[in-house]
Amino acid sequence: QVQLVESGGGLVQAGGSLRLSCAASGRTFVNNAMGWFRQAPGQGREFVAAITGGGRGTSFADSVKGRFTISRDTAKNTVYLQMNSLKPEETAVYYCTARGRDYYISRRPQDYDTWGQGTQVTVSS
Repeated sequence: QVQLVESGGGLVQAGGSLRLSCAASGRTFVNNAMGWFRQAPGQGREFVAAITGGGRGTSFADSVKGRFTISRDTAKNTVYLQMNSLKPEETAVYYCTARGRDYYISRRPQDYDTWGQGTQVTVSS
């Protein structure tokens, strides 16, 4: 069974940092793009960041550029999202996702095949 399991969410004050982890099991995604999306209550799923298969390329939403970084540890089959200078409006459930066959990044949730259960990030003002 293929699974993505997120961890690292929680409550943080505005300006603080969190590091999310996403561990894959059941198959390797070394050659597949992986990403993070977030969804606030009543909103659609929003692209945050993604990394290519192999980790050579990354892409970020404009709103998080310069504050968030994404990385992957291929040996551990894990992707990370480091979030700095967090803002209250970034309170949301953060989802890890992986493309089933593709190396390249997409910003569209419909292009991703496997999703984690999500981890709550709450930023207090």
